[in-house]
Parts: sequence; C-alpha cells; structure tokens
Amino acid sequence: MTPPRIALAEPSLGHREREYLAECIDTNMVSSVGPFVAAFEKSFAERVRAPHAVACSSGTAALHVAMLVCGARTGASVPVSTLTFIASANAIAYTGAEPLFVDSATDAWNLDTEVLYDHVVALAQRGASLPTVLQPVHILGYPADLEPLVALRDHYGIRIVEDAAEAVGAEYASGNLAGRQVGTIGDIGCYSFNGNKVITTGGGGMIVTADSDLADHARHLANQARRPEPGYVHDAIGFNYRMTNVSAAIGLAQLEQLRTFLQRKRAIARRYAEAFATNEAIEWPSQPDWACPSYWLSSVLFRDRATRDAVLVALERNNVEARPLWRPLHCQAPYARSPRLGGERAELLHARGVSLPSSVSPTPSDQERVIEIVDAVLARGACS
Repeated sequence: MTPPRIALAEPSLGHREREYLAECIDTNMVSSVGPFVAAFEKSFAERVRAPHAVACSSGTAALHVAMLVCGARTGASVPVSTLTFIASANAIAYTGAEPLFVDSATDAWNLDTEVLYDHVVALAQRGASLPTVLQPVHILGYPADLEPLVALRDHYGIRIVEDAAEAVGAEYASGNLAGRQVGTIGDIGCYSFNGNKVITTGGGGMIVTADSDLADHARHLANQARRPEPGYVHDAIGFNYRMTNVSAAIGLAQLEQLRTFLQRKRAIARRYAEAFATNEAIEWPSQPDWACPSYWLSSVLFRDRATRDAVLVALERNNVEARPLWRPLHCQAPYARSPRLGGERAELLHARGVSLPSSVSPTPSDQERVIEIVDAVLARGACS
C-alpha cells in the first residue's frame, strides 16, 4: 500500500480564511476593489516594519514594477544571483535590462556580495558605467549579506531591490542591520505569496518601501497607470498587477498566523539538523550569527551528485516530494549568453542540493519518515 503523500511545501488553510472569503462573497467584493486589500497592505507593512506596502498579483509582478520604478531599462545591467528561481531574472529582462549573474558565496548559498562589491568598485575606478539597480535574492528563507551592497548604495547611489519572495519573516539578528526584516533594507523589497510560500494568497506578491514616491509610482504602474480623475485617463504604459480582494482576504488570515508558521518552519529545520548532525555525507548551508532565517525550505547538500540522485529517487518511491536546488540561471537557455561573475559554486549547489519537505502542516511522524528514508540511502552508500 502506498503511504500518504508528503508534500514539499503546501499551504495550511483553515477557519479564518473561510470566514474572510465568505465576507468577500457576501459583499460581492471579489475583484481588485475591496477592504481586504488595504487591510492586508497595512498589516503586512506593520509586520515587516516598512512604511509603505503595495499588494500585487504575483511576486514576479512586484519585482517587475520594482525594477521599473528603480530605473532598470534597456541597456542597463542588473546584477542578480545565478542560483535562484528564474522569475528573479525575468523581471529584469521584462524592462529591457540585462541580468548580470553573480555566483553564490563560498560559505553560503546566497549571492556573493563581496564579489559584486569588488566588481562595482572596479567599474567605478576605470570610469565604466555602473549598474543602476542591484537585485540580491534571499533564497530559501536565508538572509543575504547586504552590508557590502548598502555600502555601494551609499557611495554610488545605486538602488537595491531585494527579492525576498521566499523569506518573509527572516531577519538580521546582529550587526549594523540588527532587528531589520529582509525586504526592508533596500530601496524596495518584494515578496511572493504563491501557494508554496510561508504564507499564501493563492498567488500574489507585495512591494514594501520607505520611499513614498516609489510606493506611489509602483501603485500607479500596477493599476494600469490610471490617473485618479473622472474617466479612463492613463499617463504611461501600466500593468494589471493589482491583487484581488479575495486573495488579500486569504493573505490577511495567513498573516495572522505568520508567527506560528515561522515557529513550525524553524522547528522542522532544527529536527533535520539534529537528525543529520553526525552524518558527514550531509552539509547544511552556512548560518552566520547575524542571520535569523525563516527556513522556507529546509535544504541540504549531499556529498556528491550520485548520492543526491539516489536520495531523490528513494523519496519519490516512498511518495515523498523533494526537489533539487535550481539549475543556475546562467545554465538556462534564455540566459546562456548573459554575462556572469563566476558560477561554479552555484553549479555545485545545484548538483548536490536537495530541498526536503518543509510544510507547516505535516506531523512529526511525517518528518521522521523522511529522515528514515534519507538515512537508509546514506547507510547503503556507506556500505557499498
């Protein structure tokens, strides 16, 4: 008999979501006009301690608008991690700008901000054009090291758009950014509420910023660049990127549970870490003292690709969903000719990395089942 499916990352929905959705239906406010949109924006801004929030139809839509209002345009170069979901680069390409792919740090999995810092300083020293925007990504719920990029912004006026799609709730525990939430360090931060994220709206995103002009511009573009006057008057090429009242209702209910979801995600990560602590075939991403991750997905490296593949096969045979880390974007067909700074570390991470089931809803026994399957594969490898 096939055991029950254990998902990689599935939403946890309940009574509060039903209550808010019923209100949407009872009032006929199911489109982009309705009280839940403003309520979700306000509550989210308060939760991450950002002055302004703009709800969007997806995380990709949020990134696209953020790129535009921060100056990405045809002919510009926008540095971004090569180890990330392709939406990070697509949002750059939509503007006509070209991604510059940056390798992962040697002791972590996020973009190597020291390499990027040195690259920008070298450009400045020889009088070359500098990027107008940088897009660091907080992958898998781990805060990226942003201090070198903040230094570039302060010295050269380069804007920072944080892709915090996977990292709502992650923050900086110490250092110059202590107490700050990811997504609130740059000029703009963008989040995703896809069905597999820490909190979901079914599909949606959010822009946050401390700059009221950027917030107003982003909201304007996301609403088809429609002017607030009678009739349909538009002053630019805009987009239908508004979040619906239905999505915002789900999001508000989910946001009310964020603390609980984060506690569960962190407990799942701790249990995996404890289970595999003495196994030399498994390596965890580096967690510096200044980082407090959200652990959207608990992910590990195996000693080689063959072991990684054997683990994936065994998990699938036992009806457990897991997945390899992303193929680096410089290895993807649309971006194979794009410029890059390194890439070998990201290729290694892709070859050996696996994200393990990390939903907030499965029971402890579900996680133990995952651990037992992985341990069995590694034990066979040790004996071969």
